[in-house]
Amino acid sequence: MITLLTAALTLTACTLARWYLERPGRRERSALGGRIKLTALWNRGAAFGLPLGREALMVLSALVLGVTVLFRRRSPFGAGLVLGGGLSNLWERLRYGKVLDYLRFPAAPGKLKKYVYNLADLALFLGALWLALFPREK
Repeated sequence: MITLLTAALTLTACTLARWYLERPGRRERSALGGRIKLTALWNRGAAFGLPLGREALMVLSALVLGVTVLFRRRSPFGAGLVLGGGLSNLWERLRYGKVLDYLRFPAAPGKLKKYVYNLADLALFLGALWLALFPREK
């Protein structure tokens, strides 16, 4: 139950963020003294510019989501974050053939500052981290 609720809330948050940033007249904004920039752009590729085709991304996404379902009893919250973020990105890829990325961290170290992410990417990262750090929730 926790997994489904977390996944649904994550998917809803990702959808609302995309809807808000896709509206006409949007413009780049900064938060936290310029540490976060909202810069909306469409991404046809994989994370970090990996050269994967659309079909490979779909198969990989489905595989990761399937494996995550297996871990849902071990860490329901982490699995929910991965499922919600993964389903959000998968839905955008199926519907548009690309995902909307909009979070940039100009103060991040090294090359991380040049990449643009979305809320689904952050949910995937935090969910995977949660699964690794807390493999057996009570």
